[in-house]
Amino acid sequence: MSSNKNAWGERIPQEKAVLCFIVREGKILLIEKKRGLGAGKINGPGGRIEAGESPLQAAVRETEEEVGVTPLEISLRGELFFEFLDGYSLHCCVFIAHDYRGDPHETDEATPFWTALDTIPYHEMWTDDAFWLPGLLAEGQFQGFFRFNSDIMLLQNMIWTGNPKNILLRKLFNINKLTNI
Repeated sequence: MSSNKNAWGERIPQEKAVLCFIVREGKILLIEKKRGLGAGKINGPGGRIEAGESPLQAAVRETEEEVGVTPLEISLRGELFFEFLDGYSLHCCVFIAHDYRGDPHETDEATPFWTALDTIPYHEMWTDDAFWLPGLLAEGQFQGFFRFNSDIMLLQNMIWTGNPKNILLRKLFNINKLTNI
């Protein structure tokens, strides 16, 4: 284990990854993940950053590999830091794209589907998604720190570095408040 610490006072994450959410015409492209961390859960396309690759390059590559589309008008909106009680840790850069090229299709890694922004299936996603995805969709910028035991969230802390357009959202999701679950 590394003795390096991040801003949360914890170990530097062992792996780096990306998520890329494509949002267009009031809908979001989600996937049912077929393998790897989070298999069986709903999420956005994404995966690990390869050696020599920037987070932006990884977000484009992973989206192309998982759902067969190239995200366009893409921007970095947040960072997520995950720590698991088994010792695994992950840093994830979160991107949003407002357009894409290609036709989404199922691959060995994921089954893509579009859903309206008001019907996102949070109950089928990682628990942390409900703390930051609404802010991402409201054009917020954020850092989130989460501790899990397997897939059970034990602790969350959200820090907003940019203001979501909808201030009510901050109150609904207790943004900027440390919460023990």
